[in-house]
Amino acid sequence: MKLPEEAERIADGIRSMRIRGAGLIARSAVEALEIVARQSKAKDVEAFVEELTEAARFLLQTRPTAVSLPNGIRYVMHRVNGGKGRAATVEGIRSVAIQATEDFIENAKTAVHRIGEIGARRIRDGDVLLTHCNSSAAIEVMKTAWMQGRKFEVLVTETRPRFQGHITAHELAKAGIPVTLILDDAVRYFMQHVDKVLVGADAITANGALVNKIGTSMVALAAHEARVRVFVAAETYKFSPETMIGELVKIEDRDPAEMISPEQRRQIGSIKVLNPSFDVTPPEFIDLIITERGIIPPVGAILILEEVFGVVTPEELREYQTYSLEEEA
Repeated sequence: MKLPEEAERIADGIRSMRIRGAGLIARSAVEALEIVARQSKAKDVEAFVEELTEAARFLLQTRPTAVSLPNGIRYVMHRVNGGKGRAATVEGIRSVAIQATEDFIENAKTAVHRIGEIGARRIRDGDVLLTHCNSSAAIEVMKTAWMQGRKFEVLVTETRPRFQGHITAHELAKAGIPVTLILDDAVRYFMQHVDKVLVGADAITANGALVNKIGTSMVALAAHEARVRVFVAAETYKFSPETMIGELVKIEDRDPAEMISPEQRRQIGSIKVLNPSFDVTPPEFIDLIITERGIIPPVGAILILEEVFGVVTPEELREYQTYSLEEEA
C-alpha cells in the first residue's frame, strides 16, 4: 500500500529506529493513521475503512515487538469499526477516526506525565540510579523527581548497537541531572554503587515479565544478585493482551549491519551474526511496575490486562489480531 508521503516518513522512521521508544512509536503510528484518515479520497464508508485497515496492517510491519504499536492501532480501529454502522457518510467516519487518534495520543501523553508523578515518589535524595536504553516514561520519572527537589545521579548504559543510551544521557543532562555514561558490559562492575534500577518497557506480559531492549535482562540479573531493586515504568497500553491466553511476544531480529559492517564481516571470514532487539526479564527480577493507574507488583499485570481489555478468550483474540502481522504473512 502507498501511504501519504508524511505517513510514509513516519513508517520509515519507526522501521529504521529513527523513531524510538515504545510510547513514541505508538503515538507516531497513530499519528500516521490520522494522516491517512485526513487525506483519504474514499468515496464511501466501506472504502474508507478498508483504506485505514490496509494502512494499519502496513504500519504493523514496521516493528513487531513493540506491543504499544498494535495496541494503539487497535484502539483506533476498534472505534472506527464500531462507528462504521452508525456513520452514513465518509465525513462521519473520518470524524470518528480522527477523534480516536487524537484521544489515544492525548491519553498516551497524559499517561507518561502521571507515571512521572507516581514514580518520582520512589526516588530519594542521594540515590544512584541506573537506566538502560531510552524510555520516555523512565525519563519522566527522573525529571519529575529532580524538579521536585530530589538530588541524585544516574548511570546510563550506552545501549549498543544503536546507542539509545546517548539520547537518554542527553535528555537527563539537559534537565540538569548528573549523568555518567557507561559501557553495557560494565553494568555488573558498577551495580555495587547503585541504589535502584529504573527502565522502561516495550511490552509487559500477563505474568509480569518485561520485554525490553536487549541487555535489560542482564541488568536485572546483576541487580538481583546485588539486591538492588528494579523498577519498570510502563503505560498500560504496553501490556500485551495476547499473553493472557499463552501467546508469546515476538522478538524482533534486526539487520546484522547494525552490529558489524559487511566489509568487516568479509575481513573476519564466514561468520553468523545475530542481532535481537529485545530480551525477556522474568517477573522475579522485577520489584515494581509503575503505570499511570498506580504502582503494581509484576503479579498484578494480569489485573491491569483484565481491567483494560477484559478477560480475553481465544475467540476474542481473533478480533485483537485482525490487524496482526500473521494475517499479512
